[in-house]
Amino acid sequence: MRPDRVRAVLLDMDGTLVDAFGPIVTALNRTLADFGLPEMSEADIRRHTGRGECSMISLFGERREQAAERFLTYHDERLLDVRPMPGAEALLDWLATSGIPAAIVTSKHQDRAERQLAHLGWRHRFSAVIGLCDGRRQKPDPHTLLLACEALDVEPAQTIMVGDGTADMKAARRAGSLPVGLAHDFTPEELTEAGAARCFDSLDQVRLWLESSLDGAAAGARAA
Repeated sequence: MRPDRVRAVLLDMDGTLVDAFGPIVTALNRTLADFGLPEMSEADIRRHTGRGECSMISLFGERREQAAERFLTYHDERLLDVRPMPGAEALLDWLATSGIPAAIVTSKHQDRAERQLAHLGWRHRFSAVIGLCDGRRQKPDPHTLLLACEALDVEPAQTIMVGDGTADMKAARRAGSLPVGLAHDFTPEELTEAGAARCFDSLDQVRLWLESSLDGAAAGARAA
């Protein structure tokens, strides 16, 4: 698929559009300490989350349910301690101006994602927000991406998925969306191995790539 044929853009939330790791890092390390486990660095937590393996079972085993409850209690104390990632506003503005619908696809719980987006004043910017709730499977399973495509009434092959984790790339590839990686916490090589078709260092680069692709397509149509 060429970018000029994109009918919708799917976007990961944490680490892609929103810097929301403050609450996550604090909550996870407080929970680890409560359970007598060593703390993790922020970089390790970011990579752990980006692999789609940030389930309580992978860290706490049989104590996962108790740990998850403790984690969420700590997390929600700082739930709104979030801010836009660099280039996020400009990308969302450009998508709106270009008439390209956008959807959030996140492994955050639906209610928490909605509350953070409302806090940022962004809820109106998205035609759909697909977070986790009962019956939904988190990335790298493609389930939430397919739900987003259904909500937008587009085929997965008509979308791109922008994310910063290997789980985003794997989910996009499995869904049939074009995976576009942001090389923040994973290298371009790691994202490519996970399925990324293109990798960029920033959201500004993603926006410029889309702009140039659509401008080139329009010029070609005029010439024809």
